[in-house]
Amino acid sequence: MKVNVEIDCTPLEARQFFGLPDVSPMQTAVMDKMQQQVMANIEKVSPESLIQSWFTFDPKIAERFQEMFVTMAGLGGMAKKDK
Repeated sequence: MKVNVEIDCTPLEARQFFGLPDVSPMQTAVMDKMQQQVMANIEKVSPESLIQSWFTFDPKIAERFQEMFVTMAGLGGMAKKDK
């Protein structure tokens, strides 16, 4: 025997029917907190501040980045032949 039951209701109505708690206030509070943290830290992940923090600890890091990009682009072999 096969029985199919189709219920047309909203997610809120289904939660209420099964006695599940309404977690929307908690979700709203968590999302507000996350948004505040993201906005507070957005300046730290700007390209200018990232590059500035990378270059402050090692003065030769610019040369190393250049070498890394040349190597990744496949030009590393050509640069060594020119020298």
